[in-house]
Amino acid sequence: MEPPEPDEIVPPKLPASERNETPAERLDRNWGELLQELRVTQTGIQLLSGFLLILPFQARFADIDPVLVGVFLAAVLLAALSTALVLASVTAHRLLFRRHDKDLLVNLGTIMAKAGLVCLALTTGLVATLVVGVVVSLSAGIITGVASLTVFFLLWLVLPLSLVRRRQRRPYI
Repeated sequence: MEPPEPDEIVPPKLPASERNETPAERLDRNWGELLQELRVTQTGIQLLSGFLLILPFQARFADIDPVLVGVFLAAVLLAALSTALVLASVTAHRLLFRRHDKDLLVNLGTIMAKAGLVCLALTTGLVATLVVGVVVSLSAGIITGVASLTVFFLLWLVLPLSLVRRRQRRPYI
Protein backbone atom coordinates (compact mmCIF):
# COMPACT_ATOMS: atom_id res chain seq x y z
CA MET A 1 0.00 0.00 0.00
CA GLU A 2 1.29 3.40 -0.98
CA PRO A 3 1.53 6.05 1.78
CA PRO A 4 -0.74 9.07 1.35
CA GLU A 5 0.53 12.34 -0.01
CA PRO A 6 1.42 14.81 2.80
CA ASP A 7 -1.49 17.13 1.95
CA GLU A 8 -3.94 14.20 2.13
CA ILE A 9 -3.14 13.10 5.69
CA VAL A 10 -6.09 13.40 8.01
CA PRO A 11 -6.65 11.91 11.45
CA PRO A 12 -7.90 8.32 11.28
CA LYS A 13 -11.59 7.67 11.70
CA LEU A 14 -12.17 6.26 15.16
CA PRO A 15 -14.67 3.45 15.67
CA ALA A 16 -17.57 4.45 17.91
CA SER A 17 -16.29 2.03 20.57
CA GLU A 18 -13.13 4.11 21.00
CA ARG A 19 -15.13 7.02 22.38
CA ASN A 20 -15.66 5.11 25.62
CA GLU A 21 -19.30 6.12 25.75
CA THR A 22 -22.30 4.08 26.72
CA PRO A 23 -25.15 3.56 24.24
CA ALA A 24 -27.14 6.17 26.19
CA GLU A 25 -24.27 8.67 25.98
CA ARG A 26 -23.93 8.03 22.26
CA LEU A 27 -27.67 8.65 21.78
CA ASP A 28 -27.43 11.85 23.82
CA ARG A 29 -24.48 13.03 21.70
CA ASN A 30 -26.27 12.12 18.46
CA TRP A 31 -29.41 13.91 19.62
CA GLY A 32 -27.41 17.03 20.56
CA GLU A 33 -25.63 17.06 17.19
CA LEU A 34 -28.95 16.65 15.38
CA LEU A 35 -30.48 19.55 17.30
CA GLN A 36 -27.53 21.78 16.39
CA GLU A 37 -27.98 20.91 12.71
CA LEU A 38 -31.72 21.60 12.96
CA ARG A 39 -31.11 25.01 14.55
CA VAL A 40 -28.99 26.08 11.59
CA THR A 41 -31.46 24.65 9.09
CA GLN A 42 -34.46 26.20 10.81
CA THR A 43 -32.95 29.68 10.61
CA GLY A 44 -32.42 29.32 6.85
CA ILE A 45 -35.95 28.05 6.34
CA GLN A 46 -37.40 30.91 8.40
CA LEU A 47 -35.54 33.55 6.38
CA LEU A 48 -36.55 31.97 3.09
CA SER A 49 -40.16 31.61 4.19
CA GLY A 50 -40.29 35.22 5.37
CA PHE A 51 -38.99 36.37 1.99
CA LEU A 52 -41.65 34.31 0.21
CA LEU A 53 -44.49 35.50 2.43
CA ILE A 54 -43.94 39.20 1.61
CA LEU A 55 -43.75 38.77 -2.17
CA PRO A 56 -47.49 38.74 -2.97
CA PHE A 57 -47.83 42.10 -1.23
CA GLN A 58 -45.41 43.79 -3.62
CA ALA A 59 -46.97 45.89 -6.37
CA ARG A 60 -45.03 44.17 -9.14
CA PHE A 61 -46.15 40.68 -8.09
CA ALA A 62 -49.44 40.98 -9.98
CA ASP A 63 -47.51 41.41 -13.24
CA ILE A 64 -45.32 38.31 -13.10
CA ASP A 65 -45.60 35.47 -15.59
CA PRO A 66 -48.21 32.82 -14.63
CA VAL A 67 -45.46 30.17 -14.70
CA LEU A 68 -43.57 32.15 -12.06
CA VAL A 69 -46.75 32.35 -9.96
CA GLY A 70 -46.76 28.54 -10.03
CA VAL A 71 -43.07 28.50 -9.09
CA PHE A 72 -43.85 30.88 -6.21
CA LEU A 73 -46.72 28.73 -4.91
CA ALA A 74 -44.60 25.57 -5.12
CA ALA A 75 -41.81 27.35 -3.22
CA VAL A 76 -44.23 28.45 -0.48
CA LEU A 77 -45.61 24.94 -0.09
CA LEU A 78 -42.13 23.40 0.00
CA ALA A 79 -40.98 25.99 2.54
CA ALA A 80 -43.95 25.07 4.75
CA LEU A 81 -43.17 21.37 4.33
CA SER A 82 -39.49 22.02 5.14
CA THR A 83 -40.55 23.75 8.35
CA ALA A 84 -42.86 20.89 9.32
CA LEU A 85 -40.18 18.27 8.66
CA VAL A 86 -37.43 20.11 10.54
CA LEU A 87 -39.67 20.80 13.53
CA ALA A 88 -41.08 17.24 13.62
CA SER A 89 -38.14 16.09 15.76
CA VAL A 90 -38.79 18.77 18.35
CA THR A 91 -42.49 17.92 18.50
CA ALA A 92 -41.74 14.20 18.77
CA HIS A 93 -39.30 14.93 21.59
CA ARG A 94 -41.97 16.81 23.51
CA LEU A 95 -44.44 13.93 23.05
CA LEU A 96 -41.94 11.19 23.90
CA PHE A 97 -40.06 13.06 26.61
CA ARG A 98 -38.91 10.84 29.50
CA ARG A 99 -40.13 7.63 27.86
CA HIS A 100 -36.58 6.35 27.25
CA ASP A 101 -37.10 6.27 23.48
CA LYS A 102 -34.14 8.43 22.48
CA ASP A 103 -33.09 5.87 19.85
CA LEU A 104 -36.50 6.31 18.24
CA LEU A 105 -36.12 10.11 18.42
CA VAL A 106 -32.64 10.07 16.88
CA ASN A 107 -33.77 7.79 14.03
CA LEU A 108 -36.95 9.80 13.38
CA GLY A 109 -35.03 13.07 13.61
CA THR A 110 -32.45 11.86 11.11
CA ILE A 111 -35.12 10.87 8.59
CA MET A 112 -37.06 14.11 9.07
CA ALA A 113 -33.91 16.24 8.83
CA LYS A 114 -32.90 14.57 5.56
CA ALA A 115 -36.38 15.04 4.11
CA GLY A 116 -36.42 18.66 5.33
CA LEU A 117 -33.07 19.33 3.67
CA VAL A 118 -34.35 17.93 0.37
CA CYS A 119 -37.37 20.23 0.59
CA LEU A 120 -35.12 23.15 1.52
CA ALA A 121 -32.90 22.53 -1.52
CA LEU A 122 -35.96 22.38 -3.77
CA THR A 123 -37.34 25.56 -2.21
CA THR A 124 -34.06 27.37 -2.75
CA GLY A 125 -33.94 26.23 -6.37
CA LEU A 126 -37.48 27.50 -6.90
CA VAL A 127 -36.71 30.82 -5.21
CA ALA A 128 -33.67 31.25 -7.47
CA THR A 129 -35.90 30.47 -10.45
CA LEU A 130 -38.47 33.00 -9.27
CA VAL A 131 -36.06 35.85 -8.58
CA VAL A 132 -34.03 35.49 -11.77
CA GLY A 133 -37.24 34.85 -13.72
CA VAL A 134 -38.71 38.15 -12.53
CA VAL A 135 -35.51 40.17 -12.87
CA VAL A 136 -34.13 38.75 -16.13
CA SER A 137 -36.43 36.30 -17.93
CA LEU A 138 -38.33 33.08 -17.40
CA SER A 139 -35.78 31.01 -19.32
CA ALA A 140 -32.88 32.53 -17.37
CA GLY A 141 -34.78 31.77 -14.17
CA ILE A 142 -35.27 28.15 -15.14
CA ILE A 143 -31.58 27.79 -16.00
CA THR A 144 -30.65 29.37 -12.66
CA GLY A 145 -33.01 27.07 -10.77
CA VAL A 146 -31.58 23.97 -12.45
CA ALA A 147 -28.03 25.19 -11.80
CA SER A 148 -28.89 25.86 -8.16
CA LEU A 149 -30.35 22.37 -7.71
CA THR A 150 -27.30 20.88 -9.39
CA VAL A 151 -25.02 22.66 -6.91
CA PHE A 152 -27.10 21.37 -3.97
CA PHE A 153 -27.04 17.85 -5.42
CA LEU A 154 -23.27 17.94 -5.87
CA LEU A 155 -22.44 19.52 -2.49
CA TRP A 156 -25.04 17.80 -0.32
CA LEU A 157 -25.06 14.33 -1.85
CA VAL A 158 -22.32 13.57 -4.35
CA LEU A 159 -19.43 15.10 -2.38
CA PRO A 160 -20.18 13.41 0.98
CA LEU A 161 -20.83 10.04 -0.67
CA SER A 162 -17.62 10.29 -2.68
CA LEU A 163 -15.70 11.01 0.53
CA VAL A 164 -17.21 7.91 2.13
CA ARG A 165 -16.28 5.79 -0.89
CA ARG A 166 -12.77 7.24 -0.86
CA ARG A 167 -12.33 6.37 2.79
CA GLN A 168 -13.55 2.82 2.12
CA ARG A 169 -10.98 2.42 -0.67
CA ARG A 170 -8.15 4.04 1.32
CA PRO A 171 -8.91 3.40 5.00
CA TYR A 172 -5.66 4.96 6.24
CA ILE A 173 -6.89 8.40 5.16
